[in-house]
Amino acid sequence: MPTAERHPTPLTTPAEERPGPDLTVMRKHYQHEGLAEEQLAADPVTQFTEWFHQADEAGVIEPNAMVLSTADAAGRPSSRTVLLKGFDRRGFVFFTNYGSRKGAELSVNPQAALLFPWIAIARQVLVTGRVEKVGRDETAAYFRTRPHGSQLGAWASEQSSPVAGREVLEQRYAELSRRYPEGEGVPVPPFWGGYRVVPEEVEFWQGRENRLHDRLRYIAEGGGWRVERLCP
Repeated sequence: MPTAERHPTPLTTPAEERPGPDLTVMRKHYQHEGLAEEQLAADPVTQFTEWFHQADEAGVIEPNAMVLSTADAAGRPSSRTVLLKGFDRRGFVFFTNYGSRKGAELSVNPQAALLFPWIAIARQVLVTGRVEKVGRDETAAYFRTRPHGSQLGAWASEQSSPVAGREVLEQRYAELSRRYPEGEGVPVPPFWGGYRVVPEEVEFWQGRENRLHDRLRYIAEGGGWRVERLCP
């Protein structure tokens, strides 16, 4: 008599068959100190500087990581995480390939929003404003601070463009490594540079108990800043 074929018992359950987490009960109860109007600095950049240092001192991983949101000419939005590489009273600076999706969208719709999600300390900062390119001197100065490999990577990647496979990127990188070995200067790609988000509104969000969060927003007005409190 033929032996019945046995199928091994799977060690794991397919993802589609696993019960999903109960999202209705997933929540954190914030019990942090509040944010009052009288505690705010006179301008949002000074306030951001204070909060940024506090986030860094609290051990927030990459406190300069921010979600950048842009939109195309039709208003279709897109978001991605980028790194803040400088800020002052003129605005918040990041660098990228001009031909990337964000670069293409900013060319036709030079408005953007930034979100700093400092979840570990129940804080967020939201920045909205117009966007302008930084000067080539400022771009070159920053490019020279990047590690050699990152400089080559800026040349190797046609950011946001389809690529046949990872081996294509690695081949491009290898060719660039031979052309510009370690210790040899790498020119700044003409298709790569910085953008500055010039703030028009900056909101500081502090998580509070019972979802009664503090939300204080600076609004540019007449050469200065007006502050208003928003309902959570």
